[in-house]
Amino acid sequence: MIVHTAISDEDLDAAAHLDAVAHDAAGATALFVGTVRDHDPGAAGEVTRLEYSAHPDALTTLRDLAESVDADDLRIAISHRIGALSVGEIAIVCAVSSGHRAEAFDISRALVEKVKAELPVWKRQVTVDGTTNWVGL
Repeated sequence: MIVHTAISDEDLDAAAHLDAVAHDAAGATALFVGTVRDHDPGAAGEVTRLEYSAHPDALTTLRDLAESVDADDLRIAISHRIGALSVGEIAIVCAVSSGHRAEAFDISRALVEKVKAELPVWKRQVTVDGTTNWVGL
Protein backbone atom coordinates (compact mmCIF):
# COMPACT_ATOMS: atom_id res chain seq x y z
CA MET A 1 0.00 0.00 0.00
CA ILE A 2 1.35 3.41 -0.95
CA VAL A 3 0.73 5.62 2.08
CA HIS A 4 2.69 8.71 1.08
CA THR A 5 4.39 10.22 -1.99
CA ALA A 6 5.61 13.79 -2.29
CA ILE A 7 7.74 16.14 -4.32
CA SER A 8 8.41 18.98 -1.92
CA ASP A 9 10.31 22.22 -1.55
CA GLU A 10 10.07 21.82 2.24
CA ASP A 11 12.48 19.90 4.50
CA LEU A 12 11.83 16.14 4.49
CA ASP A 13 11.10 14.40 7.79
CA ALA A 14 12.43 10.84 8.03
CA ALA A 15 10.54 10.18 11.28
CA ALA A 16 7.25 11.13 9.63
CA HIS A 17 7.94 8.59 6.88
CA LEU A 18 8.60 5.90 9.49
CA ASP A 19 5.36 6.81 11.27
CA ALA A 20 3.45 6.66 7.98
CA VAL A 21 4.46 3.05 7.29
CA ALA A 22 4.13 1.74 10.86
CA HIS A 23 1.48 -0.93 11.44
CA ASP A 24 0.92 -3.97 13.62
CA ALA A 25 1.77 -6.55 10.94
CA ALA A 26 5.14 -4.93 10.16
CA GLY A 27 8.04 -6.99 11.41
CA ALA A 28 10.55 -4.79 9.63
CA THR A 29 10.95 -1.28 8.32
CA ALA A 30 13.73 -0.20 5.99
CA LEU A 31 14.54 3.49 5.82
CA PHE A 32 16.71 5.17 3.20
CA VAL A 33 17.72 8.78 3.66
CA GLY A 34 19.72 10.35 0.85
CA THR A 35 21.64 13.50 1.76
CA VAL A 36 23.60 16.08 -0.20
CA ARG A 37 27.31 15.31 -0.05
CA ASP A 38 30.27 17.63 -0.60
CA HIS A 39 31.68 15.78 -3.60
CA ASP A 40 30.67 14.09 -6.84
CA PRO A 41 32.71 12.54 -9.65
CA GLY A 42 31.00 14.89 -12.13
CA ALA A 43 31.71 18.07 -10.15
CA ALA A 44 34.73 20.25 -10.87
CA GLY A 45 35.42 20.78 -7.15
CA GLU A 46 33.89 20.67 -3.70
CA VAL A 47 30.08 20.72 -3.90
CA THR A 48 28.40 23.37 -1.74
CA ARG A 49 24.78 22.84 -2.78
CA LEU A 50 22.45 21.11 -5.18
CA GLU A 51 19.53 22.75 -6.93
CA TYR A 52 16.80 20.24 -7.78
CA SER A 53 14.19 20.90 -10.47
CA ALA A 54 11.21 18.67 -11.26
CA HIS A 55 8.98 18.10 -14.25
CA PRO A 56 5.31 18.97 -13.50
CA ASP A 57 4.46 15.24 -13.76
CA ALA A 58 7.14 14.18 -11.25
CA LEU A 59 4.65 13.42 -8.46
CA THR A 60 2.59 11.18 -10.74
CA THR A 61 5.77 9.43 -11.87
CA LEU A 62 6.91 8.96 -8.26
CA ARG A 63 3.58 7.35 -7.35
CA ASP A 64 3.75 5.12 -10.45
CA LEU A 65 7.26 4.01 -9.49
CA ALA A 66 6.10 3.18 -5.96
CA GLU A 67 3.13 1.25 -7.33
CA SER A 68 5.46 -0.73 -9.61
CA VAL A 69 7.20 -2.27 -6.58
CA ASP A 70 4.21 -2.46 -4.26
CA ALA A 71 3.09 -5.87 -3.01
CA ASP A 72 0.77 -7.37 -0.41
CA ASP A 73 1.63 -6.51 3.19
CA LEU A 74 3.87 -3.56 2.25
CA ARG A 75 3.54 0.06 3.22
CA ILE A 76 5.57 2.60 1.27
CA ALA A 77 6.28 6.27 1.95
CA ILE A 78 8.63 8.17 -0.37
CA SER A 79 9.43 11.84 -0.93
CA HIS A 80 11.92 13.75 -3.04
CA ARG A 81 13.02 17.29 -2.35
CA ILE A 82 13.28 20.10 -4.90
CA GLY A 83 14.85 23.53 -4.64
CA ALA A 84 18.27 24.52 -3.28
CA LEU A 85 19.77 22.10 -0.75
CA SER A 86 23.00 22.56 1.18
CA VAL A 87 25.47 19.82 2.05
CA GLY A 88 23.91 17.58 4.70
CA GLU A 89 20.29 18.31 3.81
CA ILE A 90 17.94 15.45 2.94
CA ALA A 91 17.16 15.00 -0.77
CA ILE A 92 15.12 11.77 -0.62
CA VAL A 93 13.42 9.64 2.02
CA CYS A 94 12.05 6.16 1.38
CA ALA A 95 10.45 4.04 4.11
CA VAL A 96 9.13 0.55 3.45
CA SER A 97 7.55 -1.71 6.05
CA SER A 98 6.74 -5.37 5.60
CA GLY A 99 6.33 -8.57 7.56
CA HIS A 100 9.98 -9.54 6.97
CA ARG A 101 13.28 -7.67 6.77
CA ALA A 102 14.47 -9.04 3.42
CA GLU A 103 11.41 -7.75 1.62
CA ALA A 104 11.63 -4.33 3.30
CA PHE A 105 15.31 -3.99 2.31
CA ASP A 106 14.79 -5.31 -1.22
CA ILE A 107 11.77 -3.13 -2.03
CA SER A 108 13.33 -0.01 -0.52
CA ARG A 109 16.50 -0.43 -2.58
CA ALA A 110 14.61 -1.27 -5.77
CA LEU A 111 12.40 1.79 -5.39
CA VAL A 112 15.28 4.17 -4.68
CA GLU A 113 17.16 2.82 -7.73
CA LYS A 114 14.05 3.29 -9.91
CA VAL A 115 13.62 6.84 -8.65
CA LYS A 116 17.25 7.68 -9.40
CA ALA A 117 16.94 6.26 -12.93
CA GLU A 118 13.41 7.31 -13.90
CA LEU A 119 12.05 10.21 -11.86
CA PRO A 120 12.02 13.44 -13.92
CA VAL A 121 14.01 15.40 -11.34
CA TRP A 122 17.29 17.02 -12.30
CA LYS A 123 20.02 18.53 -10.20
CA ARG A 124 22.47 21.32 -10.76
CA GLN A 125 25.62 20.97 -8.69
CA VAL A 126 27.24 24.15 -7.43
CA THR A 127 30.87 24.05 -6.31
CA VAL A 128 32.91 26.30 -4.01
CA ASP A 129 34.24 28.36 -6.93
CA GLY A 130 30.75 28.85 -8.39
CA THR A 131 31.14 26.31 -11.18
CA THR A 132 27.92 24.46 -11.97
CA ASN A 133 26.97 21.34 -13.87
CA TRP A 134 23.67 19.58 -14.49
CA VAL A 135 23.10 15.92 -13.65
CA GLY A 136 20.27 13.85 -15.10
CA LEU A 137 19.33 16.01 -18.08
